[in-house]
Amino acid sequence: MTTSYAQVNGVSSLAVVQEETPAELAPGTVRVSITFCGICATDTHNYTSGGQIPASVFGHEWTGVIAATADDVTGLPVGTRVIASVGAACGVCAQCQAGHPGHCDLAFAEANGVAPGSPTHGAFAQSLVVSQRRVMPVLDGLSDVEAALVEPTAVTFHAVRRTHQDLGAIVVVQGAGPIGLLTAQHARHAGAGQLIVIEPNEERRKAATDLGFTDVLAPGEAARNRVLEVSDGLGADVLYECTGVAALLQPSAELVRRGGTLSLLGFPMTDSTVSYGDWQIRELTVIGSLAYTRDDFLGAQRAIADGSVKVAGLHTGTIGLGELAAMLDELDSGRTAHAKVLLDPSL
Repeated sequence: MTTSYAQVNGVSSLAVVQEETPAELAPGTVRVSITFCGICATDTHNYTSGGQIPASVFGHEWTGVIAATADDVTGLPVGTRVIASVGAACGVCAQCQAGHPGHCDLAFAEANGVAPGSPTHGAFAQSLVVSQRRVMPVLDGLSDVEAALVEPTAVTFHAVRRTHQDLGAIVVVQGAGPIGLLTAQHARHAGAGQLIVIEPNEERRKAATDLGFTDVLAPGEAARNRVLEVSDGLGADVLYECTGVAALLQPSAELVRRGGTLSLLGFPMTDSTVSYGDWQIRELTVIGSLAYTRDDFLGAQRAIADGSVKVAGLHTGTIGLGELAAMLDELDSGRTAHAKVLLDPSL
């Protein structure tokens, strides 16, 4: 039995290759037949950089069905719908032993594709063999499309959770791509009193409006004036920076009130220049957020299941393996109408 998968083999170049699937699975592993795998900016960066990100991360937003399990695996019968996740805190790594299970070294390594036994490719594939730690059953009621969008929902759930946003806070979300739209919904669910979305792209502004956000503005003086207006001239209590544009880091900080919080989700691929003195004088709290814990996946699923966070509308296209390179080129160009594209390896 073989499986086909996409592999980056050069700068902005990939190949669809085949490999034999193991007849017997290693202890503690499962084989998942992939239903959908979402494409995100990390995948685009990996493609355009020629594979500078671990290979197993190229295709990490996946859902599928358990096709086979090792003999020692229990609780995951064949046919179970599952999503990509990370394991629970291991209890034995340095972080866990020091009393910081929320930053378990093993779970963090799993999230970043460098844990022992990480697969040699990601889920832009027909099937994937992973540790049983890496899968979580899909909650009843979630569609396959919703399940495929749990991973980015968990990223944003984790960030809002880490930020400890106060009830009634004045919140700004910078950027209305998939991560910004999910963050805005979590922030609303967490009790934001006033929420302003700033986004230059007209189609993405419409997507935010369609999700029920009423203060949706293009960047510029009007957006800044609106933030000052609703805050009596102080600035936002919390700003979630979701663009990853290095040049926006200082301007974003300047929209935050003295004593407020700048929460960083977007990941710039270049260095940022900021005014450390400005941040210090105004006593800003800066929260960095990357990846997630297993709890975040469960919380994200529950938020989708109860309708607090709507994800299906972010899905704007479905492609097959043979179309992946062209879609990555389109997404990298910045001239695309797509929000979240899912790959269906059966196409």
